[in-house]
Amino acid sequence: MQFSDGSSDMEWRLQLRGMDISGPRDIHVDANDTSLTIQLKHSGSLMTLMETDSLFDRIKSAETIWLVALLRILVVDGNLDDDQLVINLKKQDPELKWPDIVESWESSTAGSTQLLRGTSIYIVGDSTEINHKVAKELAVGLGYTPLETKELLETFAKQTIDSWVLAEGYDAIAEARDVLLESLGSHVRAVVATLGGQQGAARRADKWQHLYAGFTVWLSTTEATDEDSAKQEARRHVEDGSLGYANADVVVKLQGWDADYSKTVAQASLSALKRLVLSDRKLPDRKSLYIRLGCRGDWPNIKPPGWDPSTADDSITSPDTL
Repeated sequence: MQFSDGSSDMEWRLQLRGMDISGPRDIHVDANDTSLTIQLKHSGSLMTLMETDSLFDRIKSAETIWLVALLRILVVDGNLDDDQLVINLKKQDPELKWPDIVESWESSTAGSTQLLRGTSIYIVGDSTEINHKVAKELAVGLGYTPLETKELLETFAKQTIDSWVLAEGYDAIAEARDVLLESLGSHVRAVVATLGGQQGAARRADKWQHLYAGFTVWLSTTEATDEDSAKQEARRHVEDGSLGYANADVVVKLQGWDADYSKTVAQASLSALKRLVLSDRKLPDRKSLYIRLGCRGDWPNIKPPGWDPSTADDSITSPDTL
């Protein structure tokens, strides 16, 4: 297989040597939105060469019919020239560079570099363990710096979080955690695993001002049995005003937890972030501006320079250029 990405379209070549194909009628291609199926008639039956419903991004579904017509089979004297199938697909977003034709861990990490543009990621949720495992996978895949608030706090205190709670209570941890998050707010190209449970800053509305410095991914377990049910559950939580769901940039639902699937969850997180950034390409720049103005808590409606959250009129709106 050979894949190349142009500006508005892509070309995908498949070697067909030795498959005894007489011509175009033996090839069937079905392309639609995020799916692609390629089949060929071989020895009287259909053989599937490729079938995926996870293209790296969307193709122009309205052009599906003539996209198939763009299938070019090079025929010389009744035989396939060089035994190649060449397919051209039109992108939905011509500005997005496709690392590969399908969405995988490798293409997701490579493609996220152009979209995130160095913006840090904060993994938030109720489980410190899950946050840590997924953040570690993301950091390795993206080439970002992995930062774990639990490890940093325990190194500072020279004791475990549990023993710290017993000795000084939750307030002592909260105070140190807040100082830590404030210092991390200026970091770029980092994946930060936050504390979960009672120690987590994500459950405190007044602590999100530092989390807004990066893209926040809320990880939450669910008893939903399918994707649609999980999405409906997340929407209900947002509508109910559940803090983590309402404030996070994206929400990823997990059917239980197994550390062996950390990379799968990390890929789902990148996929969600990709869709978010593609919906608003200015988001990374606005995150950068938010940091430069001091992480004042005015996300997403960034106020002009000089705005003071403790005294300024909240009715002041930022310029359109923000």
